[in-house]
Amino acid sequence: MKVAITGSSGFVGQNLQKYLSFGHHTDLKLISRSVLENVSISALEDIDVVVHLAGKAHDLKSVSDPEEYYRVNFELTKHLFDAFLKSKASKFIFISSVKAAADIVENVLLEEDKAVPETHYGKSKLLAEEYILSQSLPEGKSIYILRPCMIHGPGNKGNLNLLYSFVKKGIPYPLAAFENKRSFLSVENLCFVITEIIDRADINGGIYNVSDDMPLSTNEVVSCLSDASGKKAKLWALPKGLLIFLSRIGDRLKLPLNSERLSKLTENYIVSNSKLKLALHKELPLSSRQGIMNTAKSFSEQ
Repeated sequence: MKVAITGSSGFVGQNLQKYLSFGHHTDLKLISRSVLENVSISALEDIDVVVHLAGKAHDLKSVSDPEEYYRVNFELTKHLFDAFLKSKASKFIFISSVKAAADIVENVLLEEDKAVPETHYGKSKLLAEEYILSQSLPEGKSIYILRPCMIHGPGNKGNLNLLYSFVKKGIPYPLAAFENKRSFLSVENLCFVITEIIDRADINGGIYNVSDDMPLSTNEVVSCLSDASGKKAKLWALPKGLLIFLSRIGDRLKLPLNSERLSKLTENYIVSNSKLKLALHKELPLSSRQGIMNTAKSFSEQ
């Protein structure tokens, strides 16, 4: 089984390479951005499975050129998928995002919910999904569109890292007044899912949400991070109105706490992984809490 991976130098890509190598998947081909820019069928010669990780991540500071999202997340995916259709490869695994479906989730996000992305990031991912699904698929080929929620793990440099730095310094978490639940995804669980799809012939193609089993509140996450750092969790419930006001100031002054980051830390965003679990007929390796603890321990080792 020969596997081609795009975006291998990214956070998920580096973890996936280690995971596949540990599982004795040593026949890997890493497709660089320069090759992806002008991809042809020759790039997929002798390839069995294509794992498309490369993409432009969501910019929380909102300074990126919107057109870059469509060029990278849509156009490059389109060209790679066209090459896949002409190649002998049998599986195409596209790592999309839950943001292709929704930026705000009122209840629980399901695969069959109507997609209503609001950001250029989400819209560009959805365009790529729609293109893949619109093409006639030759016999013997399968496509898998994975929509991960917030991914974390060793090497993570997102909001969890920011939270951990607060906890480690003994700074109280000031957003405890917000009662929220959101889904997270350990990168190990994501790598497990990708590996199962690579190795098995009994998993049907289609769109799958990917998340850990249980959603957590940010207060629970802070407690996990505190436990991992050996410190007692300090949770402060400052008035919500004051925090919203301060986040708007952060928007103008480009401070760490801005409106989007406040939303990320306090919003409800619950993702169902029921369809995926039914297809796998297996439990995910890590619980939600175990995943957070592993990520926190990796921060302490940095």
